[in-house]
Amino acid sequence: MKRLAIGVSDFKKIIEGDFYYFDKTKFIEEIIKDGSEVKLFARPRRFGKTLNMSMLKYFFDIENREENKKIFKDLYIEKTEAFKEQGQYPVIFLSLKDLKASTWEEMEEKITIILSELFSEYNYLINELVETDSDKFKKIINENANLSNLGRSLKFLTKILYEKYNKKVVVLIDEYDSPLVSAYINGYYEKAKDFFKTFYSTVLKDNSYLQMGVLTGIIRVIKAGIFSDLNNLSTYTILSDVYTDSYGLTEEEVEKSLKYYGIEQEISNVKDWYDGYKFGDSEVYNPWSILNFLRFKELRAYWVDTSGNDLIKDVLKKITKNTIEALERLFNGEGLKQNISGTSDLSKLLSEDELWELMLFSGYLTVEEKIDHKNYVLRLPNKEIKELFRDTFLEKYFGRGSKLLYLMEALTENRIDEYEERLQEILLTSVSYNDTKKGNEAFYHGLIMGMGLYLEGEYITKSNIESGLGRYDFVIEPKNKTKRAFIMEFKATDSIENLEEISKEALRQIENKKYDVSLKQNGVKDITYLGIAFCGKQIKIEYK
Repeated sequence: MKRLAIGVSDFKKIIEGDFYYFDKTKFIEEIIKDGSEVKLFARPRRFGKTLNMSMLKYFFDIENREENKKIFKDLYIEKTEAFKEQGQYPVIFLSLKDLKASTWEEMEEKITIILSELFSEYNYLINELVETDSDKFKKIINENANLSNLGRSLKFLTKILYEKYNKKVVVLIDEYDSPLVSAYINGYYEKAKDFFKTFYSTVLKDNSYLQMGVLTGIIRVIKAGIFSDLNNLSTYTILSDVYTDSYGLTEEEVEKSLKYYGIEQEISNVKDWYDGYKFGDSEVYNPWSILNFLRFKELRAYWVDTSGNDLIKDVLKKITKNTIEALERLFNGEGLKQNISGTSDLSKLLSEDELWELMLFSGYLTVEEKIDHKNYVLRLPNKEIKELFRDTFLEKYFGRGSKLLYLMEALTENRIDEYEERLQEILLTSVSYNDTKKGNEAFYHGLIMGMGLYLEGEYITKSNIESGLGRYDFVIEPKNKTKRAFIMEFKATDSIENLEEISKEALRQIENKKYDVSLKQNGVKDITYLGIAFCGKQIKIEYK
């Protein structure tokens, strides 16, 4: 029985170590047939980007041609016309996935180190260089080069390799956007953008030594920023209709692996948990989760436990009523119609305005339907992602303890006085003064709705839906109609003295506007009405 290469992204190590391998070498053939000089592939993390880049490195590398030829034995690419390209080019392979820093000064230092390590791989060339090139080369290795020279270092390396082999160079840059995302999160994006614009464009544009450039990342190309000067770039995202099964696993590949490990009977459950991603016209499974399931044979969230959720956590901090309403619809299995522009720069993409586009490209949402070239219906892909949304949001406000469990038990068991006490405690201990200081009803609305995510499974939560003579704020409706439902109306005030009266007013509004009509029509008989008034971190609930 072959071992499973969990966390191993070196192609040669997987093949020579006789690990189970999903043959993706058709990707090499497609790359060769693709006439574009520079290609960027945007896919979610842990979907095989680094492994595919490693595969390209070993395939094209001229330095170890004969040795590398053996590792493609019996794979798809060996039987194709494209195999004649094996071992024909010098290759530069640079991974930036670990290039992250809290300040620009720290980032500068790490750039210097990572390029020193890259140039050290070609140390054997130094004695063949003319004196000026040799001095420049040594400065980079010894970490003595200034930043402006480092910005042009990749083009310099392609020149040297071309002169050595008399062959144009294949440049592979893995996770090109990792340092840019780090720069955005830590507040030095403009400085990083200026450096990497030079770093990428000098090697990829009008470079007579370049055979082909391939880049990978999570976020699609930022045309207004990093790549604005590149006119030779083709971008392939999850919305593209080519390379659709080069990343992620097809159902056929998953079924074959389950059969190999003797658990083919689990295909239906595996599909519910890890399938659902749509790349172009292909439906694919999350490969990281599949590998872990094959190993542990337990249905649970694997992908969401890995690092890399910083972007989503950062955006979820900016919770609004609209965001939670949209999340609520997604949790209830509804699609979310969104405009996916494809023209944003990085800083805008990480704002709340384009939260859903970020989530789509990061793998937290998928396409249910393409309406036209800009408008799509999005949905949650599977159970694993559903758990992430719920847990990330709830952990942000309630931590990992039992506070939320006890709060929601008090509500669903109709112990409203206890519910009020526990909700008051949460507001005092877990919510920022900055969230509540302006009597922001939308914040309170979003917070209470977010708690409703905890009830997903037994209840359906709805907000701002027309019923009776108006639109209620929030309803928790049981799927089992013999259980109790809850109607909530929220009001915010700047006056602590008026808190009780405002809560009574909210309760009267539920009754006067007959918000219970829809629930009664759905066969729910037991209904609790809650008027909830907020003032800063203080609350008052009137109920009936």
